[in-house]
Amino acid sequence: MTENSTHATASNPELPTQYAPAEVEGKLYERWVERGYFTADATSEKPPYTIVIPPPNVTGALHLGHAFQVTLMDALTRRKRMQGFETLWLPGMDHAGIATQNKVEQQLGEEGKSRHDIGREAFTERVWQWKEEYGGRILGQLRRLGAGLDWSRERFTMDEGLSRAVQTIFKRLYDDELIYRAERIINWCPRCLTAISDIEVDYQDDDGELVSLKYGEGDETLVVATTRVETMLGDTAVAVHPDDERYAHLIGKRVKLPLTDRTIPVVADTHVDPGFGTGAVKVTPAHDPNDFAIGQRHGLESLTVMDERGVITVPGPFQGLDRFEARSAIVAALREQGRVVAEKRPYVHSVGHCSRCKTTIEPRLSLQWWVKVETLAGAAGDAVRDDRVTLHPKEMEKRYFDWVDNLNDWCISRQLWWGHRIPVWYGPEGQVVCLGPDDEAPTGEGWTQDEDVLDTWFSSGLWPFSTLGWPERTPDLEKFYPTDVLLTGHDIIFFWVVRMMMFGLYAMDGEIPFKTVALTGLVRDEFGKKMSKSNPNAVDPLTWMDAYGSDAVRFTLANGANPGADVPIGEDWVKASRNFANKIWNATRFALMNGATVDGPLPDAAAMTATDRWVLSRLNKTVAEVDRFYEDFEFAKVSDALYHFAWDEVFDWYVELSKTTFFAGGEQAKVSGRVLGEVLDVTLRLLHPIVPFVTETLWTTLTGGESVVVADWPKDSGFRDEAAEAEIELVQQVVTEVRRFKGDQGLKAGQKVPARLTLDGTALAPHEAAIRQLLRLQPAEEGFHATATLPVAGAQVALDLSGTIDVEAERKRLTKDLGAAEKEKAQANAKLGNEAFLAKAPDEVVGKIHARLAKANADIERITAQLADLPQG
Repeated sequence: MTENSTHATASNPELPTQYAPAEVEGKLYERWVERGYFTADATSEKPPYTIVIPPPNVTGALHLGHAFQVTLMDALTRRKRMQGFETLWLPGMDHAGIATQNKVEQQLGEEGKSRHDIGREAFTERVWQWKEEYGGRILGQLRRLGAGLDWSRERFTMDEGLSRAVQTIFKRLYDDELIYRAERIINWCPRCLTAISDIEVDYQDDDGELVSLKYGEGDETLVVATTRVETMLGDTAVAVHPDDERYAHLIGKRVKLPLTDRTIPVVADTHVDPGFGTGAVKVTPAHDPNDFAIGQRHGLESLTVMDERGVITVPGPFQGLDRFEARSAIVAALREQGRVVAEKRPYVHSVGHCSRCKTTIEPRLSLQWWVKVETLAGAAGDAVRDDRVTLHPKEMEKRYFDWVDNLNDWCISRQLWWGHRIPVWYGPEGQVVCLGPDDEAPTGEGWTQDEDVLDTWFSSGLWPFSTLGWPERTPDLEKFYPTDVLLTGHDIIFFWVVRMMMFGLYAMDGEIPFKTVALTGLVRDEFGKKMSKSNPNAVDPLTWMDAYGSDAVRFTLANGANPGADVPIGEDWVKASRNFANKIWNATRFALMNGATVDGPLPDAAAMTATDRWVLSRLNKTVAEVDRFYEDFEFAKVSDALYHFAWDEVFDWYVELSKTTFFAGGEQAKVSGRVLGEVLDVTLRLLHPIVPFVTETLWTTLTGGESVVVADWPKDSGFRDEAAEAEIELVQQVVTEVRRFKGDQGLKAGQKVPARLTLDGTALAPHEAAIRQLLRLQPAEEGFHATATLPVAGAQVALDLSGTIDVEAERKRLTKDLGAAEKEKAQANAKLGNEAFLAKAPDEVVGKIHARLAKANADIERITAQLADLPQG
């Protein structure tokens, strides 16, 4: 059956009557780590398989999104380890610049201090202290989840090795003129006092105001509309479309800017949509990205009208006002001058907010460091187009190309103190020097290092190769790069995946950072709503792990993991997964108590029962199916296939059908005991990557093996027995139909009923004892009176329901069925008596009608006999 079928069975294996996850999970995990099962060997001759964990923030705690992705990565790596790969799953954390700095600034605030009070050096030291004391909680929590990470290789985006990688690639990009410094419009947070990336901006619909303003006088009047009236103090033009005849006479002229002593030009620009609003737009190059582009095209001045805290700096009555205070004051002043043409309140529109502090972000012209992305992004797009990198699901490719093909230059500088400081020095004579990790900083009076730090995504963009020792050609880099799979949420495909692609291809001379990108959805509550700390639907997965065990949480998450799709999860589903773990436990206990063994080879098929051959055939089909689903990252289908095979086919059918064999004892019981041991051995190994704890306990007890973590992954032996599968399918039909009938009569599932089974001449005959056992059917003794006869699967089951059946309800049911059969007979006879129909109808169609007629006649005869058998009331 499989390569790892034979082990020395533990002597007298016993299991507690109940599975208690809390008593075994922690001990098992520490045993796995101590034995080095998760530690990869760079000198191994085994083929490599590598995954790097998307580094959680050092400020983070385990949430369901983490637990979801970690479960899937763990399943992949556990399976590959069992398949004989030298598997590396590398852990680590991200320094999370803004988030971590905010944490420490909050601490200082509680002491009545700011970072400026203690200075940069002392503040940075304070952050490192915070990191050592509070950071990394999530890594300990990942152990609770069972994550098989190689803790000997744990990395941090600001450790010594990764800092060296950051300086190296910055220097190379700078020397290749792919990093530059320039004034551009960026997202600015007036609370965090830094530029922030697009991913750190949350957009939401806010109630604002749309104010229409009149610029100019008389025939030289234009009306513009804005939601940010305060920026009009920085307007340096009004733009119209060059083909808009309404304003043709004004293009090139200057109009008076209200509330100022300035005039501004009217420029023609194709960016303006003449059909939107009045067809004229105000242009504020220093406070809007589109306006900045217009300003660049027309050589307009860029006037910054507020400082980094959002306070107006323009001399006059509004100077010193916060931007929102200024907005109201400026509208009031314009209203007094008759310049307000229209006001719309509330005006709902999308507004960006800092994801950390929720402050409304301010587009702001700022001198920042940038990565020139055109060639880098082109290479990242080509790697997917030429199939060197595969995206799962494939439909995500369009989103990927839409982004990477239209990527703007990347602002990489942040006005923070926590992070990788930009390795550029400025001299007293205007010199600019970029330093690599081995370069000496310039000395002498007047030399200063750039104050900014790098965007967190800059260092995490190096993660697949910097964690393996780059820029040195380390044994780890040689063995484990490129990585095999990047598994991450589709929500950061643009911000992280693309950056890793750009940097990996650049730093590693065109070698891809990963072969496959498996994109997941987001975890939502059972009603499909997004989970949020501010909503009552947020769940701490540790709470569920405490209550139901880590395996239950893992199985629930994997069972909802369809590629790219969001994952709903609720506590009831976790309870159901806990019940599944208990079912595995109880079934294995039964097997061990009834002679299940893995000793020696499997018996010949000729010595097996049809039930034995059926379950082995289904087992091998399941192995093949699970392998196919894993290769396509169909975790939900993997889980579903294993759930139904284990619960339905093994536990509910095979174990139940084999009980009569086990109870009878003898050689046949030994054969079936070996088959049951094989099925459980393989099933537990198949389940292990998703539910590692319960399977470890059961597998080692069953087989006496060292650990299922290092056991062989099952292989499809090719064994198939379609005849046995068809035979057991007939048994299932009989059992299912009789159970349904008993249920319709209001009988309990375990209620015993006298029955006569007519099975001679059918494949069901050898299974009479098992059928009676499953259906609780007693022998038909003296006085037996068949009150109901069920023809099913070529056999008949006659039941004596005297004293238990509702005779009147059964008579109504049979009368209804008889009417349906007589109607079917009449319809068939009508068609067969229609000469015109018979002349045109194909022989195949006519044959089917004859078959329907024959079945209807048989049904009428059977139902009529059943009605006659009913007791007369």
